[in-house]
Amino acid sequence: MDLTDRTVLVVGGTSGIGRELARRFAAAGSTVAVGGRDPRALAGLAEEGFGTIRVDVTDGASVASARDTVLARHPELDTVVTMAGVMLLEDLRDPAHFETAATTIDTNLLGTIRVIDAFTPHLVRRGSGTVVTVTSGIAFLPFPPMPSYAASKAAVHAYSEALRAQLDGTGVGVVELVPPAVATAGQEKVNPHALPLDGFATEAMRLLAQDPTPHEILVQGALAHRWAERDGTYDDLVARRSQALTMLPGRRG
Repeated sequence: MDLTDRTVLVVGGTSGIGRELARRFAAAGSTVAVGGRDPRALAGLAEEGFGTIRVDVTDGASVASARDTVLARHPELDTVVTMAGVMLLEDLRDPAHFETAATTIDTNLLGTIRVIDAFTPHLVRRGSGTVVTVTSGIAFLPFPPMPSYAASKAAVHAYSEALRAQLDGTGVGVVELVPPAVATAGQEKVNPHALPLDGFATEAMRLLAQDPTPHEILVQGALAHRWAERDGTYDDLVARRSQALTMLPGRRG
């Protein structure tokens, strides 16, 4: 992927990995617009020179309105990155967790699908472009305190594979970004192994720039998650990660 002259929309790019990737695309020479819900974060990005669009991926009308705004401003749009997501704890022994599960699936999976559906016709009409979906190492190696997060990201992985197959021959590529734990939003406080954001972004952008671009962007820190079943480490790693169930309020002794 040539990063120097693209027109990129990062949906969910108001903080963390999404914001850093938006900055990296811009630094490489691309035109970048950022979509999100937080008006203060959007205002801050506008001051940096980004185009900004208010969008709520759980609301189909909001996504459609954002698409129309983006394409009116950037008819040459060729890259859509679907970053929006939530990462929430759930205790499956408490039926009240269902509301959290519904929010997670609506945001992470259905939100991704809404964004893809909104922009795929445009990309197909222009005959070239890239959709970048975002999953997680947790899609391949579950983190038991966050079951619906893991399920939603595994579903986005499967959806990305199907989307790539269905768009074959259209000129539109599908790339899946698979972050491991990255030190954003306090992740470093609960996971001392979380990768520094700067290092993660540098490696991810290097992989995106490869020719051909890999179907999956797997930084070094994600490999143990991605290939745990193949390498025979899956059961042991899930058992170790299950120790984090003490994070749940009902399990603290």
